[in-house]
Amino acid sequence: MAATLIRSDSITAPLAGLEVTEWERHERLAAMREGRLGSVHSWELVTAVDGPGTRLTTFLSGCPLQCLYCHNPDTLAMKDGKPVTSDELLTRIARYRGVFAATGGGITLSGGEVLMQPAFAARILRGAKEMGIHTTIDTSGFLGAAATDAMLDDIDLVLLDVKSGDPDIYREVTGRELEPTLTFGRRLAEREGGPEVWVRYVLVPDLTDGVDNVERVAEYAASLNDIRPGTVTRVEVLPFHQMGRDKWAALGREYHLEDTQPPTPELTERVREQFRAHGLQTY
Repeated sequence: MAATLIRSDSITAPLAGLEVTEWERHERLAAMREGRLGSVHSWELVTAVDGPGTRLTTFLSGCPLQCLYCHNPDTLAMKDGKPVTSDELLTRIARYRGVFAATGGGITLSGGEVLMQPAFAARILRGAKEMGIHTTIDTSGFLGAAATDAMLDDIDLVLLDVKSGDPDIYREVTGRELEPTLTFGRRLAEREGGPEVWVRYVLVPDLTDGVDNVERVAEYAASLNDIRPGTVTRVEVLPFHQMGRDKWAALGREYHLEDTQPPTPELTERVREQFRAHGLQTY
């Protein structure tokens, strides 16, 4: 899906417009435990990605996965983010209320992995809901157990990144186990009244494109609608790209998909049709 970029400071000035807080280490750790302080990589204001309408997407630092195709490897370590208070970020969010209202947009917390910083995320989500702003998180679900029921009450939409339906392939792609993601998705479906879920699936040739693997993800997504009809309102098949390759090189880390090409339009459409065959609205 093409994105219309309104503003992005994630390359040259990751936190332009946000005050970076300088505290002593013990003060910083205490504030992070309480959710008053977060480790933030960057933010951007975009349309047509990360949820409906125009959205302020904030990328938090820290992730428990090691995805082979990660296009933001510079967000993996929490220590590499910049300390930003919840009040500072909420002040930034408030400035865009008019834009959100006009476009049907809102905020999206991404990463990294948003649930690496559950207390900070919960404060931002609660503050946004108090302002009447639509809220979204983009998560692998691997740390879903860290999301409290109170936090989930403040989330309108979950972008659930299901990396694979095959546990062995999931482990190869991420270095982690699949089951926590599946458990989190079922937990979302079992909640009366929401949140809405969009399932995201990254299509990598010769890695995640197997018919059986895709079928498992499609069956899983459809099963969430069996638990609560209307849980999964959208599936996004995201074609693999090489836009993160230079970041891996800059970090001095080996990039294992150096020679992998993006999927052909024909392969992408075949995978989308597999999801559609299960009654899922798919893009």
